[in-house]
Amino acid sequence: MRVVRNEEFVEEPVLSEAKDLTDDPKQPGEELPPSETPWQESLRLFRKDRLAVVGAYVLVVLLFAAVFGKVLTEWVVVFDPEVVRLPEKFLPPLTFSSPDEVPAHDRPFAGIYLLGTDELGRDVFARMLQGSFVSLSIGFIAVGISLAIGILLGGLSGFYGNVRFGVVTVDTLIMRFTDVMLCFPTFFLILTVVALLPPSIYNIMIVIGLTSWMGTARFVRAEFLALRKQDFVVAATSVGARDRRVIFTHMVPNAIAPVLVSATIGVATAILTESGLSFLGFGVQPPYATWGNILADGKGFIFDAPWLFFIPGMAILVVVLAFNLVGEGLREALNPKLRRR
Repeated sequence: MRVVRNEEFVEEPVLSEAKDLTDDPKQPGEELPPSETPWQESLRLFRKDRLAVVGAYVLVVLLFAAVFGKVLTEWVVVFDPEVVRLPEKFLPPLTFSSPDEVPAHDRPFAGIYLLGTDELGRDVFARMLQGSFVSLSIGFIAVGISLAIGILLGGLSGFYGNVRFGVVTVDTLIMRFTDVMLCFPTFFLILTVVALLPPSIYNIMIVIGLTSWMGTARFVRAEFLALRKQDFVVAATSVGARDRRVIFTHMVPNAIAPVLVSATIGVATAILTESGLSFLGFGVQPPYATWGNILADGKGFIFDAPWLFFIPGMAILVVVLAFNLVGEGLREALNPKLRRR
């Protein structure tokens, strides 16, 4: 009986083709693109959203304006927002100051009112510069407070949710407290607290932060519940890693994407809330100027001096729109499900 070896049935052309492919694994025009990290991919996708990029540029300009406004209105006084010039009240934008009516040391920078003057002859441009820093600082600090509370409570609820605290679990206790906070109308709750406390810029920051953490807590809890069953978290727990290391090294960095989106939109909400409080007279009090109280001061002169009302109103509109556009761009760039659309 003749035994035929397997090598006799192998065709030579197939072997030569395989050999050619082995010798030259990279075919012309078929090179793989360079690998990129998830954050690089998110940045590339964010840059494709033109509206989000425009919003980011607007926020960068606003940030520089706020920093220079703080320096030039308080530390090195170039634009003085507190000088009263009654002979030159209600001047429209781009009006030159009269040297016969105002002393030299009270005249504006370069002798021109870029955005006009108000009912007391104060430079609106100087007040808008000062107000940009105050409004942005309120927004960022309030959001920082809300993020700290939301991440803490959401992380506890998502990671230690099954731990019993008396007759209820930690998750039930924290989430029911969150639901109770969500039942209150936030703005009226803030309005009530601010009316009872002495008017202060710091009180407004704290109150807005303490009443706007609920959405962040729910986001973080949902992310922690999903990440707790992932292989890398289970592996870290199985090798004996401490809970603190598992939470802050493995879980928080992977749950930060929706928190960033929430924080971006939260800054816009905080600025709107402060503007509303200042418009009603419960916000930041003089001598500090914010866009909200500038808007409130100009509401009685809509027809006589419309720039006093429309300039701060348009500034609030543009900034809030820019924050929302950036937040929407971040949401689409950081969400893997939306990348496939």
